[in-house]
Amino acid sequence: MTSEIILRYLHFLSILTIAGTLTAEWVLLKPVLPRRDIGRIAIVDGVYGLSAIVLVAAGLTLWFGGYTKPAVYYSQNWIFLTKIGLVAAVGILSIYPTVFFIRQRKGNPDEPVTIPAAVSWSVRLELILLTVIPLLAGLMARGVGLIR
Repeated sequence: MTSEIILRYLHFLSILTIAGTLTAEWVLLKPVLPRRDIGRIAIVDGVYGLSAIVLVAAGLTLWFGGYTKPAVYYSQNWIFLTKIGLVAAVGILSIYPTVFFIRQRKGNPDEPVTIPAAVSWSVRLELILLTVIPLLAGLMARGVGLIR
């Protein structure tokens, strides 16, 4: 019981952290930024990445740990599988901005860097997909989507 509560708390906290850091990235992104600011965004992105690791680890443990329902309950729910697909899509979309931030943070801190539109669009699309995931989680928790 205690380990389940801790896992659920970590899962929920990581979701909030991901939403917060992704929102911060979106707000901080401008068409042109000095490398100093890109370095700050890279730190925020690092927190985002760490939160994503915690999210996946806690989520997989809850899924396969059988804390409340057997793993097959989730595995046979198309809404849950869609949710997992969206989480994977968000993760894949985050790769390009992360690589860009890491590569561009080095150099003269005052040098301006043009941010590619693809970086901004990736962050926006991640945020859009992220807003759908809680809806799917709520539906799934009510048993909607079970394949019988």
